[in-house]
Amino acid sequence: MQNDRIGARVNFRRTLLILAALLLAGSAFFFIGRRSSPAPGAEAAHAEYADPATCNGCHQDIARTYRQTGMGRSFYRPTPESTVEDYTVHNKFFNPASDRSYTLSARDGKFYQRRHQTGFQGKETNVVEKSVDYVIGSGNHARNYVHRTPEGTFVELPVSWYSEKGGYWAMSPGYDRSGQPDFSRNISTDCMFCHNAYPAPKQRPSSAVADPVFGERVPEGIDCQRCHGPGQAHVDAAGSGKATPEAIRKTILNPARLSRDRQLEDCMQCHLETTSRDLPGAITHFDREPFSYRPGEPLGDYSSYFDHAPGPERDGKFEIAHAAYRLRKSECFLKSEMTCTTCHNPHQAYRGEEATQHYVAACKSCHAATHAAQMPARADCIGCHMPKRRAEDAVHTVLTDHYIQRNKPARDLTAPLREADFHRYDTYRGEVAAYYPPQMTSSSDGELYLAVAQVQAGANLEAGIPRLQKDLESSHPANPRFYYEIAEAYSKTGNRTEAIRWYRAALERQADFEPAIKQLAEALIVSGNPGEASSLLEKGLAAAPSDAVLLTNLGAVNLRLGNLGRAEQLLRQALAVNPDEEEAENILATLFLQKGDLGAAEKYFRDAIATEPEAPEPHFNLANLLARNGAYPESAYEFQKAIAARPDYADAHHNYGDLLVLMRSPDKAVAELTEAVRLAPGAADAHRDLADAFAATGRMDRAIAEYKQAVQLNPDFYEAHLALAAMLARSGKVAEARTHLAKAAQSPDPQVQQTAQKGLAATQ
Repeated sequence: MQNDRIGARVNFRRTLLILAALLLAGSAFFFIGRRSSPAPGAEAAHAEYADPATCNGCHQDIARTYRQTGMGRSFYRPTPESTVEDYTVHNKFFNPASDRSYTLSARDGKFYQRRHQTGFQGKETNVVEKSVDYVIGSGNHARNYVHRTPEGTFVELPVSWYSEKGGYWAMSPGYDRSGQPDFSRNISTDCMFCHNAYPAPKQRPSSAVADPVFGERVPEGIDCQRCHGPGQAHVDAAGSGKATPEAIRKTILNPARLSRDRQLEDCMQCHLETTSRDLPGAITHFDREPFSYRPGEPLGDYSSYFDHAPGPERDGKFEIAHAAYRLRKSECFLKSEMTCTTCHNPHQAYRGEEATQHYVAACKSCHAATHAAQMPARADCIGCHMPKRRAEDAVHTVLTDHYIQRNKPARDLTAPLREADFHRYDTYRGEVAAYYPPQMTSSSDGELYLAVAQVQAGANLEAGIPRLQKDLESSHPANPRFYYEIAEAYSKTGNRTEAIRWYRAALERQADFEPAIKQLAEALIVSGNPGEASSLLEKGLAAAPSDAVLLTNLGAVNLRLGNLGRAEQLLRQALAVNPDEEEAENILATLFLQKGDLGAAEKYFRDAIATEPEAPEPHFNLANLLARNGAYPESAYEFQKAIAARPDYADAHHNYGDLLVLMRSPDKAVAELTEAVRLAPGAADAHRDLADAFAATGRMDRAIAEYKQAVQLNPDFYEAHLALAAMLARSGKVAEARTHLAKAAQSPDPQVQQTAQKGLAATQ
């Protein structure tokens, strides 16, 4: 009897609770991007740009040398001719941190990355293969890889090639860890801004909160116009046969004629990064389109840059995109009029000894007689004062430190690093400091962006939220992003009421602002208002019918409302747009579970796990389904995976404990159920199940204590009253047992009621 009852609990006695946990999970409603119509005038603005190949006609020598620079080879389609990586021999490796194996391969002139894991009973599982559609990086230090999705977004692939030690494969920066993004890290507008020429707009993303959707034709490499500005007018003038040379020159920007600050910003638009980790390091201004910066305009009109508060732990940090950041710390920079082009010719790359001679000559232009004593043999200015150093955020990369130092640090700057060593910086908590432009806080917008920076990544919520709220209430900016940011900040603190208020404020400024629609809908669902959430999401979907996240979220809401047909339609649409939408797979599986189609439910749970192996919900749901089908060992395996992915997953500990009782492992069951009640002390059924487990191990006093806790938490928990009465009677506490039998006799369950009545009769 007891085992049958516990088995019933594992076999979806709490199906609705599982479904609610799924539907209310924040991850199920996390948006990844906005899909909307092109911005008015966006095509016209892009028309200012010429085909970069046109420049070759008049500037052949510059074009030839520029193609050999890192910028000229920054982004391109891979071909067998452009490939130096080894796709045939040293093309397999296992990443212990994420428990995933990768194989790199080439077939029919195309390139692929394949991932698999070793699953239950040692079988290969969770196989995913993606094509390599683009390469990011010249290969001087590394090459990263990009997959284009059917939706038109770009996804960074998890394995990169590094040139150090003759070349080898390893995890991409940020991937050598558990919980790594694998095949789900979308290339944002910020990534594309610096790694390629401006792409022609297909659909406008909502600034920094979205992932761009690209057309079929994408530029390949940073072109002349990133530094010289839009060139179509220049091409037209040069080709007209009427314009004078001076008139032709006036139609294009020559950065050499700019002030020092504007010259530096021409480079810093891409080469200034305070940190690659969430701080935020920079915020593109909310009134600017992602690809709207033009050389010659103040960079501070487009972006504001931020840094950690000063402190010894982080002041010496060295990251892969730190050239300008480190240079700006140098006395040489601070006490001269030098710019980036003092040392670098952007049109030509120098290699080997030629590079050394070129850079030493640049140093000697200011420091001709600096060294009174003879330098050591084979020493040069760069090796001593700008030594090579291993990047902390890209640990397979060694590059020049642009901080010009009097004395080289007395340690091995290229010693191997583990990516895990850098992750201590991932969660910065403290004041976010204004960095650039220097006069940022002199304007009201500057103060607003600095206030947003305190909360955007959660660095300084306690002080930042009231600061941002005060600024908003005094300045009343028109842009909805400011209100969205404070809503997100309140959401991080768990203050759902204030989050809803500020999401609504964002939508008052722009009714179709999709990020606010999505997040407000989530907050409304959690607050018990799925009807309004559904209406919001329907409006959002009307404006963006191919948004996979909107489709998924609206499908989840319809499932919550019991509209199974509409929910299934929406979820299938989401997967047609993006086959890797893990939340859609998981929710669709739950839908089939409700319909009683266990085969389809199992398929979609497994698909969700293959898409995102470390998402805990699909493992948890599949474990429950397997337990229901009597596949106890594999169910136990899936519960363990869910718990490994989320150690504080109380329901997973609870159900796994119930399963262990069925598997006749009561001591292990006690351990799991003890953890469940620690994580969720108010869960009466978890206390009851822990009491069952204690009883199975003969620890009656502990069992009685847990049964009492269960009925204290839920006075109408008739099953617990009945079990407690049996324990008390066995211990000789008949009077107390009768009290609980009387309560159990009120149960609406006839079996519990009859058993209690028999107990009362027997204890007369």
